Amino acid sequence: MAKLSRDKGKRGELEFAHFLTDRGYQAHRGQQYHGGPDSPDVICEELPFHIEVKRSERLRIYESLNQSIQDAPPDRIPIVAHRQNGKGWICIIPAADLLRLTHSGPIITG
Repeated sequence: MAKLSRDKGKRGELEFAHFLTDRGYQAHRGQQYHGGPDSPDVICEELPFHIEVKRSERLRIYESLNQSIQDAPPDRIPIVAHRQNGKGWICIIPAADLLRLTHSGPIITG
């Protein structure tokens, strides 16, 4: 991986870690502490997520989500945190995992 790409990835990871800490969560970059290829990009023990961060103008959604799914331990929900230049952070999560986060029953429309 090229140095510029690695540096951009690190900046994105730090940005998202700061996004979480600014909102009261304790978060930090994963690689700097664990260094393994399957460690999350950002670690936040308070949240149930395995976080993969992508800071790019064009995102390969399924490729990025599959990386998070493959690397996530069973007790963590895989998500991709993504941001384009000039935009806010968004998170991509498998629909089945989104439903695991709700505490209510199914939505019934009539």
